[in-house]
Amino acid sequence: MAEEQRASARQEELVEAAYRYVTERGISRLSLRPLADAIGSSPGVLMFLFGSKDGVIRAILARARRDELAMLARLRAEAGEATLIEVARALWEWSSAPERRPVLRLWAESYGQSLVAPEGPWSGFAQDTVRDWLGILAELPADVRPGAPDSAARCGAVLAALRGCLLDLLATGDEERVGRTIELLYARLDAAPGP
Repeated sequence: MAEEQRASARQEELVEAAYRYVTERGISRLSLRPLADAIGSSPGVLMFLFGSKDGVIRAILARARRDELAMLARLRAEAGEATLIEVARALWEWSSAPERRPVLRLWAESYGQSLVAPEGPWSGFAQDTVRDWLGILAELPADVRPGAPDSAARCGAVLAALRGCLLDLLATGDEERVGRTIELLYARLDAAPGP
């Protein structure tokens, strides 16, 4: 039992270090030897603890997802009776902050990899991310105005605008223009009485 606890603690320590490493350098071309050197381990130890390179990647993605789920849960708890658009604006503010760019790049890279290599360690990453975010958004108070789009469509529109603008922000770094863009999209969505 003590041996398993030490292995588990060492795994967590290595996952944290690997997570920091990939937020700085990317994950799709991850190589075990440079990773091991950078985090104070060896390829053999990583293979022993995680089973394979894919196992290391899955552990890193699970670590990233824990942060994402914790942020979403915190946002939902703080939302109270906030509207979908108010929460969407808070999501944008949190997600687009400059200090989150490394994690945002990791998200975008992993999201793209899960679309082009669905059988690999990224399997299900994009789908799980969409499901997580839509689940939180769907828990918010519904728009009851006559002719308002159904909740699933509004949540989908909010998420699509957020994802698109985050990718635009990563590509261009133009915070001012992309910020105006997302505000325009959310204002139009908030004002729209129907589809």
